[in-house]
Amino acid sequence: MSHLSRRTFLHSSTTGMTALAGAGLLAAEEPAKKQNASERIRVGCVGGGGRAGSLVRSFSRSSQADVVAIADLDPQRLAPALEAAESIQGHRPRGEKDFRKLIDDPEIDAIVVGTPDHWHAIPTILACLAGKDVYVEKPDAHNIIEGRRMIAAMRKHKRIVQMGSQHRSTERLQSALEYIRSGALGRCLVAKAWESSRQGSIGYPKDREPPEGIDYDMWLGSAPKQPFNPNRFHGRWRWFYDFGTGDLGNDGVHRLDMALAGLNAALEAEGAPQVGLPQRTSAVGGKWYFDDMQEWPDTMQVNYQFAGEPPRILTYEMRVWAPYSYHGHSEGSAVYGDQGYIIIGNSNWQAYAGKNELVAEGSGDSHEGPHVENFLDCIKTREKPYCDLETVGHRASVLCHAGNIASRVGRTLVLDPESEEFIGDEEANALRGRPEWRKPWTLPEV
Repeated sequence: MSHLSRRTFLHSSTTGMTALAGAGLLAAEEPAKKQNASERIRVGCVGGGGRAGSLVRSFSRSSQADVVAIADLDPQRLAPALEAAESIQGHRPRGEKDFRKLIDDPEIDAIVVGTPDHWHAIPTILACLAGKDVYVEKPDAHNIIEGRRMIAAMRKHKRIVQMGSQHRSTERLQSALEYIRSGALGRCLVAKAWESSRQGSIGYPKDREPPEGIDYDMWLGSAPKQPFNPNRFHGRWRWFYDFGTGDLGNDGVHRLDMALAGLNAALEAEGAPQVGLPQRTSAVGGKWYFDDMQEWPDTMQVNYQFAGEPPRILTYEMRVWAPYSYHGHSEGSAVYGDQGYIIIGNSNWQAYAGKNELVAEGSGDSHEGPHVENFLDCIKTREKPYCDLETVGHRASVLCHAGNIASRVGRTLVLDPESEEFIGDEEANALRGRPEWRKPWTLPEV
């Protein structure tokens, strides 16, 4: 790409992204006029707070959807979610404590799963078995085995399943990938992802009784029975082995997915084969900074090596105690070539060539609205969504699981891409799932 055409891209990309970013903000504030009732997709949302609450609002705003039911076992989260949906779409969904009532409702077309990680798989699988399409938050599941069972249900029942890595549907990422496909970076061997946004200690609160009105045994689901603790509940569950996947699975899944998408765009420009799952994964790290109840690492480096001639490398770095950014972004992704490199953040991207000369850039927010619309479009067309579970979402999730497992066992793992088992490593393979799924919340058969 010539210097002039790079500058042309810089101008056209920035102009277009500014307009699109403004349109996205407008869409987030003003609900679109609804399509005819016969054309709208009837949606049931599992979860009402946190990410789930944001999804309730986004699906309520869509012209293509009606949120007709919301399930949450916490009445303090259910009531605000119902009110938010009503204020946006003009009619109130029905509220339920048990998500299975949404699964069993023949009038509901699609299920939105915004629960903690340990509650992603079972609602998704049951929805697929019931003939419903699914939007499920990232990572796809608590572990590799659950993710594979979700894919099996999706395949068998020919369902559309979108994983909630909303960056995939943003014009910001799409324009960055377009730039990479131009070949401007040259030959690319290395990509990188990182988290360096400072988080805080969660301390050591004592176990106590669950809040009034909470079915805590159901909240635990398939996880082992244990006392209630506010650190193992709303928001903070992600830091514990039984419920979450650490920050690698929380925020890192976005960064890894963007880095992998960028690397594959570069390989496409080179005419080289795409990479999928890594052949080798190694990791170092641990809970080295915070003195609190967290179990997952707060400091981590993971190296992924992909098979090929030559091999490609993807690295991930976690420093969730750092008050400063890296490459100008507290969390981001990068792809490095022999002609230039690109940095992709949450609100913009920059491409450099020569001696760190800025040659192109783009901007745009990370709102999930376009990702929701892509999912709803694909329900109607039956085309694969941008973050199709089988071909995109699960792959990014396995990167997180493999990195976490390599960190826990302390050695390099070799992955069989077909079985997604670690070759010759019983200890690592035991961490691909749970020792057991606590009854009655066992994984549904497909």
